[in-house]
Amino acid sequence: MARRKKESQSVHRKNIAMAAEQLFMKKGIENTSLNDISKEAGYSKATLYVYFKDKEELVSVLVLESMQKLHDYMNHALESSSNTKECYEKICNAIVEYQEEYPFYFGMVLKTINIDFETTHFLPEEKETFLVGERINELLYTFLKTGIENREIRSNIEILPTIFSFWGMLSGVILLAANKEEYITQHLKKSKKEFLLYGFDMLYNSLAVEGRG
Repeated sequence: MARRKKESQSVHRKNIAMAAEQLFMKKGIENTSLNDISKEAGYSKATLYVYFKDKEELVSVLVLESMQKLHDYMNHALESSSNTKECYEKICNAIVEYQEEYPFYFGMVLKTINIDFETTHFLPEEKETFLVGERINELLYTFLKTGIENREIRSNIEILPTIFSFWGMLSGVILLAANKEEYITQHLKKSKKEFLLYGFDMLYNSLAVEGRG
């Protein structure tokens, strides 16, 4: 315990959060108790309360971290692309990479989020997660706006509803590929990657100027 006292608060929080993440992925949030987390992390339950007030805060910290990673993936995709189609493909690949690395959190970020930070109780991490999500939307807004200006994306789309639809359709295709891979292979005669590429192309062609897909 003497060694631990020399470590910073951020190190202790990270150790506990990593233990919680492993248990959440293995057992689910509802079936994981603070006792489970303290044993997995090697801390007493009393020590756990020094760094996190409850399980809800732990979950919110982990979701925030995963959202920040998704933002970084997508930001890199935009920075390293030279044209609209290449940019789109890299965005899709970034989201697939995120889902494969963080399947548990991929599902969570698609669920209902708090958008009322004036009249409701919320954790600081919840608001920051919302703001990270808005920054991701800004990246997609820039992508679509640039594509329209380059006459590669249709100019008659409504950008904000398109962003929301974009998320819904992309996440749906990605989750379907992850959950139904055996069916896709046996009945559609496509690999998971081929199915994803097919779905991504369908979505892009619905946005692209005719002849530019």
